[in-house]
Amino acid sequence: MFRMMLAVLLLAATPGMAFADSREAARNAAAQAAAATAIEIGKPAPNFEATDSTGKTHKLSDLRGRIVVLEWTNDQCPYVRKFYDAGAMQKMQQDATGKGIVWLSVVSSAKGKEGYTEADAANRDIAQFKSRETGRLLDPTGALGHMYGATSTPHMFVIDKAGVLAYSGAMDDQPSVSPSTLRDAKNYVLAAIDELSANRPVAIATSKPYGCAVKY
Repeated sequence: MFRMMLAVLLLAATPGMAFADSREAARNAAAQAAAATAIEIGKPAPNFEATDSTGKTHKLSDLRGRIVVLEWTNDQCPYVRKFYDAGAMQKMQQDATGKGIVWLSVVSSAKGKEGYTEADAANRDIAQFKSRETGRLLDPTGALGHMYGATSTPHMFVIDKAGVLAYSGAMDDQPSVSPSTLRDAKNYVLAAIDELSANRPVAIATSKPYGCAVKY
């Protein structure tokens, strides 16, 4: 009898739960669509003020005169781990910051969702993987992610010295979780950095991002 009552309760709850999930997905999609129309290549990147895992505040408007890279990340996503486990992301971060470029990783996973992290855990993660980003921004409300229309991890944005969005999309042209694809990949982000550093226009300014969905 108990099992029968439990089954009835589960059947009654499931449609409501599914409806709630679908409403949340619809809200996220609408917010991202709105952001996508608000940000454009060649237009000023949305200004933001966010705190990193060490408590330091980063404001985009304070970074004029420097190239800025935004990297949406999730340490449990296999597409992200492809870059970190191979040491490729850390090398890109180190090379970029060594040239005076600001590289900000962003965690937009909501509390209770995959990839969510608090400051202490984020700092342990940075130490474990020997990450070399300028800072890891914690965005559990998803405000920054929705502002930029970030849809996946990794989703990359490159902002030029004038604060203009110069690149948005995937890291490279290999939508795979296999580190073996890194060797022959065309890296869009590194190309954009090189072109901006040489005061040239970015040849490939957009691409389709791939990876795990951002867990808003």
